[in-house]
Amino acid sequence: MFALADYDYALPPERIAQEPARPRDAARLLVVRRDGLEDRIVADLPAVLRPGDLMVVNDTRVIPAQLEGTAGSARVGVTLDHPLPDGTWAALARNARRLKPGTVIEFGATTAEVLAREGGTVRLRFAGDPTSAATLALPPYIDRAQGPTEADAEDYQTTFARHPGAVAAPTAGLHLTPRLIEALAARGIRLAHVTLHVGAGTFLPIRVEDVRAHRLHAERATLSAETAQAIAATREAGGRIVAVGTTSLRTLETAARATGSVQPWSGETDLYITPGFDFRAADLLLTNFHLPRTSLMVLVAAFAGRERILAAYAHALAAGYRFASYGDATLLERI
Repeated sequence: MFALADYDYALPPERIAQEPARPRDAARLLVVRRDGLEDRIVADLPAVLRPGDLMVVNDTRVIPAQLEGTAGSARVGVTLDHPLPDGTWAALARNARRLKPGTVIEFGATTAEVLAREGGTVRLRFAGDPTSAATLALPPYIDRAQGPTEADAEDYQTTFARHPGAVAAPTAGLHLTPRLIEALAARGIRLAHVTLHVGAGTFLPIRVEDVRAHRLHAERATLSAETAQAIAATREAGGRIVAVGTTSLRTLETAARATGSVQPWSGETDLYITPGFDFRAADLLLTNFHLPRTSLMVLVAAFAGRERILAAYAHALAAGYRFASYGDATLLERI
């Protein structure tokens, strides 16, 4: 259960979606219940969920975070992770071993001095705003030989994105259109917001054989008093908490107390969810189909059961579902 190979499956490259469904809520939805599977589309969510349920979405906004530059004769790729209190930036770098403290990287519109390096992580001081010279850091499995397109700038942002700071999109939220949100509200299903700024570490694979030895990079997150109150009211009325995406789930579970109550909270979370985790906050999880041998596969297996997840993914592959960030969705009942 804790071996990396237990979270593997064969994913043909052509099944990784290269653009989203149009409209977004036309994406397919595989409902994974304890008693079986049901094929739907995302626009069916008002019928699948119940009046009184509360959907918790991540309202982070994706920033341009991918930079390509040179350090001497070497080409260097940098993905911004998060700003630090002193105005410098933590980032992931390709060819990081060439980047010693004092090295200056030229990015065209700006430059950055390397202040420190640990493995593939660097701390950089930029001469200007690095996001002005950056592009979207699309996942490496989305093939954009010429870089992100104008369509990506809209496609890779949720309709409720408010707070800039994410390197990658909270992709489950990409499916929720204004039309669908209105339909959910008409059905008596409310939305509440959390913020988790997805970091560059989300793209890193698991490199250890025992998945419990993997570590996540810390990410900044906030759960407001308003959202905590909405969760408490939903629980009291017998409604269910639906986490929209793994980032919302991790924020909820970080803020949850042993009693199951969710309190207002703000800080950094490196919560890594593996099988045996004691879920306290979320009853359902709306999420995309994740790549094999990743921390997200481990998370959904912990939430819904490894055998059930692998069976659901086998069904999805046989039925032609589209995978990864721009792909289709699953709605998982918690074990």
